[in-house]
Amino acid sequence: MTTRILPAVGDPDAARSVTTLLGQLPDTEPAAPVGDSTSLLDTLARLAAESLDELPEVVLVHERIGPVPALELIREVALRFPAVGVVLVTSDASPGLYSAAMDSGARGLVGLPMSYEVLAQRIQSAAGWSAGVRRHLGQSAEVLTGPGGTVVTVSGAKGGVGTTITAIQLALAAQASGHTAALIDLDLQSGDVASYLDVQFRRSIADLSAIQDISPRVLQDALFSHETGLGLLLAPAEGERAEDVSDRLVRQIVSALRHRYEIVVIDCGTHMTTANAAAIEMADTTLLVTTPDVVTVRATKRMVRLWDRLQIRKAEETVTVVNRHTRNTEIQPSLVEKITATRVARAAVPANFKELQAVVDAGRLQDLEPKSTVKQALWSLAGELGLVKNPQGAERPGGRFRGERAPYGAGGRRSGRAK
Repeated sequence: MTTRILPAVGDPDAARSVTTLLGQLPDTEPAAPVGDSTSLLDTLARLAAESLDELPEVVLVHERIGPVPALELIREVALRFPAVGVVLVTSDASPGLYSAAMDSGARGLVGLPMSYEVLAQRIQSAAGWSAGVRRHLGQSAEVLTGPGGTVVTVSGAKGGVGTTITAIQLALAAQASGHTAALIDLDLQSGDVASYLDVQFRRSIADLSAIQDISPRVLQDALFSHETGLGLLLAPAEGERAEDVSDRLVRQIVSALRHRYEIVVIDCGTHMTTANAAAIEMADTTLLVTTPDVVTVRATKRMVRLWDRLQIRKAEETVTVVNRHTRNTEIQPSLVEKITATRVARAAVPANFKELQAVVDAGRLQDLEPKSTVKQALWSLAGELGLVKNPQGAERPGGRFRGERAPYGAGGRRSGRAK
């Protein structure tokens, strides 16, 4: 049997060396190296979407891969693609690193400079393990062949553009359409998801910081089950605890949630941290909320360039959402798209302060009336992004998805602007 190998090597010289040695191994089919962690995960996700059999048997991860550290990348691959055997290539072959690599999910370790015999042995061992897992999965009616649920991050170009309300309504739309949905508040210093959804809960994402491995039971204890059916993972009440939430923790949480929920929406706020940067990098879809004014559009462009410099997300992979849109403003979505070089969502959210004020003041955003033009626009956005099972339902004026409750206190309808 031919063993397919996908090398992930960031350094060009190391990539040439790895490719040359892999080409000498018998019964192997090495692919062209991918240069960073994002490309590796995207490639595996694309292959997995086609079929389990399309995935390579072995992934070779070089120690200097980036921007995600090698061990974190190995953990991510092992969680999302368990039928792939991962081998770490490193100059540090110490017992400590070997143990850490195995804990992360690696099936072997090859020291630098690479030995032909050791590389062949590790590749053969990882390929054998992969074949065994695939035989086991092949006997099951449900075969895990992809990355699990869809992850969407919502970030703001600057404060006060409507990031949190956008994230909440997207999650509510997904849940109401019949999906299982979770909402994470990664605006760690000033998150307001709990305030908007009338939630009082002691646990937060910061409580998971001391836990090495996020098990389903541990995750369940930290999640709040909201009356709408959403699973909520909230920001800490004490802003200083934001420092406890690392990018490693976020990667573990997002990986665990995407295998438990069909839709995971993450409110990343407006300030870049290593934690929300990890979420944005892992997301299937990244939204950037802006408003049609010069200052905010400039901030949007700065944020897009920052993500590109940090290799978090490319401009063409970012979807910009125009909030508080009016037809008579000089800055229209087409101009925003041209300035930012991003893709602007077709669903622009209208400026309608009065619709939101009552539910925002009451902390009951889930009770926003179906006839609200703001809600209709945001639920249409959810349909555009593929987050709902019935996209037409989001666009039907005054319509509700199956299972959506009538508004609480519908008699007094006033509203406010998205925060």
